[in-house]
Amino acid sequence: MKSWYLFRLFTRELRNQRKRIALTVSGIAWGTLSIILLLAFGEGLKLQLGKADHGLGVNIVMLYGGQTSKVYQGLPRGRNIRFTEEDVQLLKDKIPQITGISGEYDMYGETLTYGNTTLTERVTGVLPPFEYMRSHYPQAGGRFINPIDVDQRRRVIFLGNSLKQRLMGDEPKPIGKTITLNGIPFTVIGIMQEKMQMSMYGGPDADKATIPATTLESLDGRRYVNRIVYQVNRTEMAPVVEQQAFEILGKKYRFDPSDKKAIFVWNTIEQRQVFSNMLTGIQLFLGLIGALTLLIASVGVANIMYVSVKERTREIGVKRALGAKRKHIKQQFIMEALLIAVVGGAIGGTVSLVLIKILQGIPVGSGPLQLLGKPTFSWPIAISTALILGIVGLAAGYFPAKRAAKVDPVESLRYE
Repeated sequence: MKSWYLFRLFTRELRNQRKRIALTVSGIAWGTLSIILLLAFGEGLKLQLGKADHGLGVNIVMLYGGQTSKVYQGLPRGRNIRFTEEDVQLLKDKIPQITGISGEYDMYGETLTYGNTTLTERVTGVLPPFEYMRSHYPQAGGRFINPIDVDQRRRVIFLGNSLKQRLMGDEPKPIGKTITLNGIPFTVIGIMQEKMQMSMYGGPDADKATIPATTLESLDGRRYVNRIVYQVNRTEMAPVVEQQAFEILGKKYRFDPSDKKAIFVWNTIEQRQVFSNMLTGIQLFLGLIGALTLLIASVGVANIMYVSVKERTREIGVKRALGAKRKHIKQQFIMEALLIAVVGGAIGGTVSLVLIKILQGIPVGSGPLQLLGKPTFSWPIAISTALILGIVGLAAGYFPAKRAAKVDPVESLRYE
C-alpha cells in the first residue's frame, strides 16, 4: 500500500515537472546506454582477442636450443644445445603432465606446384599431436597427419587455407589431389580451417604446408629439430614441467639445469595470463568511463530533487504537521529518485540491447575490424550496470531527502 502511495506521488510530481524529469530521465538513459555499450564492446574485444590468441594453441610451451652460459662438470660455457626427435620421446616418457608433444622442422623457400601455379613457401615437418596442440584442424572431408603417415613416411601434405587458395585457387575438391614439393609428388590430405591467429612464428599457419616429420627427415636428411612444442594438462603445472624439462635435458646434454640460456623457452601460458590481465584492465577502464557518464547524469537527478524539495516545502510541512515522521519524508524522496533512475535505466538498457543486436548483425570481414569483435552483452554487464544505477539513484536521492526530512513544520507552513 505504501509503495502504491509513493508511486502516485511520483506520477503527480511527474505531471507537475514534466520537462525537468524528462530531461533527467534522458540523462540517466544516456548514461546507462553509454556504460552498457562500452562494457559490451569491451567484452566483445576480450572474447575476440582471446579467440585470436588461441589460434597459436592452448597451454603450449616451445623449447629452442640455446647456448650454455655456465661452466658445468668441467665443460666450458658457450656450447650449442640442439634437439633431436629422441629428445621428444624422452620428455614424453619422463614427464606425465605433458599431454602432447612434437618436434617441428622448418624448411623455407620450398617450391610447391599445382597445375600451372608454382609458389615458394614454408613447409614444416611435425607429428600427429600437432593438430590439437597448435589448432591445425582440418576442414570437412580432410584430415591431419596420423601415426600411419609418420610410421610409413608417407608423402602426404596438409595445406593452410590461405596457401590452398593461392596454390589451387577455387578447386572444389582439393583432397586427394597431387601437388609437387621440390618436384616430388605429395597427396593433399587436408585443408586447415580458417582461424584467427594473433601470435605466430615464421608466419601465419594459414600460409604454410605441413608434412610428416619422418618424411621431411628422409627428404632433407635433417637431424636436428628447430623446436620442441609440448602441451601441459593444467596451466598451473607449466612451471613444474619446464623445470623438469631443464633437468632431463640438462642431464643428457650435461649443462647446469639452472642455466636459462642453454634452452630458450616461449611459454604461451604466461603470455596468455598477462594478456588476460590487460584485457580485464581495458574492460575496467571502459566501465569507469561509462560509470562517470552515469555519475554526471546523477547530478541532474540530485538537482531535480533539490528543486523539488524547495518547491514542496509547504507540502512537507503539512505532512509533518499531520504526523508524518522524518523517515517517511526521506523514504518518499529516495523512492522518487530511484524511480527516475530505474525508468531512465530501463529506457537506456532497452535501446542499448537493440543497438547491440543491430551491430552483431553487421559483418566485419577478415580485416583489422575482425580483431575488434562485436559488442557482446552478458550477465556480469547487466549486474554491474544495475549496481551502478542503484548507487546513482540512492546517492541522488539521499541528500535531498535528508534535507527535506529536516524541514521545520512550523516554518514550512509559512513558506510561499
